[in-house]
Amino acid sequence: ENEVGIGGTSVWYLGGVDPATTIAFFFEVTNTNATPLPPHKRRYMQFLTSYQASNGRFRLRVTTTCGLWHCDAADHSPIAQSFDQEASTVLLARLAVHRSETEEIADVMRWLDRALIRLGAKFANYRKDDPSSFRLAPEFSIFPQFMFHLRRSKFLQSFNSSPDEQAVYRHILLRESTSNSLIMLQPSLLSYSFHGPPQPVLLDATSVRPDTILLLDTFFHVIVFHGETIAAWKQQGYQHQEEHVNFRSLLEAPQNDAQMIMNNRFPVPRYIVCDQHKSEARFLLSMLNPSVTHTSTEVASGQAIFTDDVSLRVFMEHLMKLTVQS
Repeated sequence: ENEVGIGGTSVWYLGGVDPATTIAFFFEVTNTNATPLPPHKRRYMQFLTSYQASNGRFRLRVTTTCGLWHCDAADHSPIAQSFDQEASTVLLARLAVHRSETEEIADVMRWLDRALIRLGAKFANYRKDDPSSFRLAPEFSIFPQFMFHLRRSKFLQSFNSSPDEQAVYRHILLRESTSNSLIMLQPSLLSYSFHGPPQPVLLDATSVRPDTILLLDTFFHVIVFHGETIAAWKQQGYQHQEEHVNFRSLLEAPQNDAQMIMNNRFPVPRYIVCDQHKSEARFLLSMLNPSVTHTSTEVASGQAIFTDDVSLRVFMEHLMKLTVQS
């Protein structure tokens, strides 16, 4: 009834929807503290979706949501307790992609950094000018980590991606579910070894070991990565010998899991099988937190990554320092 939003309308048209389509709506609260909301006042939002189903029939779906307004500007605890860091990450990523269409990427990066610093200043526990006292509640604990991977993602970094590729990546991010979007932002990494069943491991350079196989799911790519020792055994053909049936099973396990991922995903991701220290290994290494680089002075296990990007630890140190400063 009332024209709202940047588009100046209350009606939106989509060329098509499917059961997995996810649309984000951003509402700006314009109420000021000068006219506080009465206690226990509730908010209501209703969406009317009309569409033509595959059988040709027209349908109308009505979705109504409601919730309480938070009235006490001095008390942030209700907001903190209801904070969904996964959904917030995806919403912020969509907003960053939208802003990148009209702004320089450097300006979008600074906007993300300021938003993260403001969130930490408002909801973290710390002593002024003491970074070591910085603590985030469980509701916010992995949000900075999501922001770290968003800043390095292909949605904001155009290196090694054509304009067409980046447009496709951004389009898919704007329509996929929260769980799928999180895989795009922070890919999942599984480790396979002789020591037990597959285990999720950190998206970190220290997770690369010569005697393991890694399965990386970035939504757009599914990568099977063989460690140096595994690759050498494979090259010598141990998997074809009956006495090494366990090694053959170890090689097949990530490939079978990768096939299951691809069977249930649209668009079908690119499938890559690579070995450590080979050229296609870059597809996995570029996604890892560069905690071990060619400039590292500390002796650490894992694969050294040749990059000038900061690691998650350095990123968090800068975040804590800027948040707690007077």
